[in-house]
Amino acid sequence: MVFIGMIIVGLIVGAIAKLLMPGRDPGGFIVTILLGIGGSVLAGFLGRFAGWYAGNEPAGWIASVIGAILILAVYRSMVGRPSSAA
Repeated sequence: MVFIGMIIVGLIVGAIAKLLMPGRDPGGFIVTILLGIGGSVLAGFLGRFAGWYAGNEPAGWIASVIGAILILAVYRSMVGRPSSAA
């Protein structure tokens, strides 16, 4: 049951992150789910490191979206734009 909840939250968070950062990104809904779950994990880790969350407290929605946007920004900076062969 928890796994299904993670998938639903990941889909919502990933979709919001992709809407807030428009552009061409790879993958469909599975990559969007993974992006959202990764953003939530990143936000929880950074929040616990900064002292905002307790050890067993999950990250909030806004922090999860911000985490997903950070992952998307890092991905875009690493991939960059393809060079055109003229």
